[in-house]
Amino acid sequence: MKNVKLICCVVRSVYMSKIISSHRDLVALVFYGTEQSKNPRNSFKHVYVYHDLDEPGAKRVQDIDSLRGEKGAQLAAETMGSGETSLGDALWCCANLYSDIKLRLSHKRLMIFTCRDEPHGGDSVKDRQARTKAGDLKETGVVIDLMHLMKPGGFNVSLFFCDVISPPEDESELGLQEEPCEKLDDLQKRVRAKEQKKRAMARLNLCLGEGLNVAVGIYATAVTARKPSAIKLYRETNEPVRSKTRTFHTQTGSLLLPSEIKKAQVYGKKQIVMERDEVDAIKKFDDPGLLLIGFKPMEKLKLHHHIQPAVFLYPEEDQVKGSACLFSALLKKCSERNVFALCRCIARRNYPPRFAALVPQHEEVDEGNAQITPPGFNVIYLPYADDFRTLDPPHYPAASQVQVDKMKEIISKLRFKYRSDAFENPVIQQHYRNLEALALDMMAPEDIEDLIMPKVEQIDSRLGPLVDEFKDLVYPENYNPESKPAAKRKTADSGGGAEKKPKVEVTEDELKVHVQNGTLAKLTVPVLKEACKQFGVRTAGTKKQELIDALVARLGS
Repeated sequence: MKNVKLICCVVRSVYMSKIISSHRDLVALVFYGTEQSKNPRNSFKHVYVYHDLDEPGAKRVQDIDSLRGEKGAQLAAETMGSGETSLGDALWCCANLYSDIKLRLSHKRLMIFTCRDEPHGGDSVKDRQARTKAGDLKETGVVIDLMHLMKPGGFNVSLFFCDVISPPEDESELGLQEEPCEKLDDLQKRVRAKEQKKRAMARLNLCLGEGLNVAVGIYATAVTARKPSAIKLYRETNEPVRSKTRTFHTQTGSLLLPSEIKKAQVYGKKQIVMERDEVDAIKKFDDPGLLLIGFKPMEKLKLHHHIQPAVFLYPEEDQVKGSACLFSALLKKCSERNVFALCRCIARRNYPPRFAALVPQHEEVDEGNAQITPPGFNVIYLPYADDFRTLDPPHYPAASQVQVDKMKEIISKLRFKYRSDAFENPVIQQHYRNLEALALDMMAPEDIEDLIMPKVEQIDSRLGPLVDEFKDLVYPENYNPESKPAAKRKTADSGGGAEKKPKVEVTEDELKVHVQNGTLAKLTVPVLKEACKQFGVRTAGTKKQELIDALVARLGS
């Protein structure tokens, strides 16, 4: 019962992620070892195709929800039941589902969820049939993965499944996991690692020298997530509409063909007309690729050099044999010597050349042997001289050392380990919750937790009195940043003139105490001016910080 609940949660999670991120992917759900049979032409006994190979939608999510809980288990028992197990027939049925699709599939993956390390109970004939059919599937490009669940006595993959599943496609691929999944998070994490197919933004040659090329692929490790754009529908039929752009002559109104359109550039008050081919030739600097220029110490790479998101570089062994070996050697040497490779990068045709720094990155895996960070180079695009800007920042009074030390205490109390993948965008999450509620006929959308909101109570408990102490050091007495400044009072006798305040004198001992404690900022500007006149202190100006600096230099020495 526990394993069925886990599988339903994972399948629902896969459906939801596919609907959001890859709605054109085709997904099927097949149960084997059932009493009832439901498959194309009912050719296989004890195999129940719950969902055909098709794009996931709201109806499928509702079907999975109906299988959850005690009522779901009862419904599954009534609908499918439990019978003999034949993994070979189930694999054969899946092969037929793939063959019935007329579309060209970029990749095919089959995940087996089971808690039985010997699905046929030692039946050698059924074991041999399953191994044979698994081999046939792998020859047609189907990748078979095992998502085994916890069972009493442990799960031994060497008894049967080690001969059925596919080997890792490359070094970064998550291979066979010896330990079974017991928690939902572990299972979902392992499924996500398998289902996410790496797609290269571009495949280029990294030229290390004359006649020495390494085939590499450029991958985007982080892309800004945005809400999908609205689709325009025809109001009478709700069918999507297409928009077309046409160009017309301004004087005759005749339709212009692409061959009749030219481009022009004004230079020296003269319009220079160019053909489309000439424009393309001007844009082209060289063929796409990476050209190694040299190596630089890592200290030369500064934070302000990152002018756009970085991409990831990984070898493509299928394109050029030996690329992975040479790439690995380059990565190792750059890491050992703490240098980055400086390259000229042209990502695509007619793209302008850019300087890029190839920063080495080591592979990291977690306790479950799942890859956290892959080995390769991070491509940091570098700015040109034209990209730098000269800034003229405004000048503000400098903080005293006492104020700086107090802020250091506050920062040390609020430090925490930041991970980007621990915070979800609340706007996007709420958007998809609303869509989910509409599609699944829910009464109200699920509540989301806004993870970017500060935890005020936890912050207050950590800081304690530090905030009030910092306010006393920085702001004057009784200062309230949220209150509006009080309007100036006018006396009736003076005809609107401002009432003069009596002078406030401060003794030299009191000033020295303020200087030692760093609390001169609590005094008002008139009091500071009067103190400077009283002790003969010359000031460079009349601003509050200038008065404070002059008094500190006079009394602190």
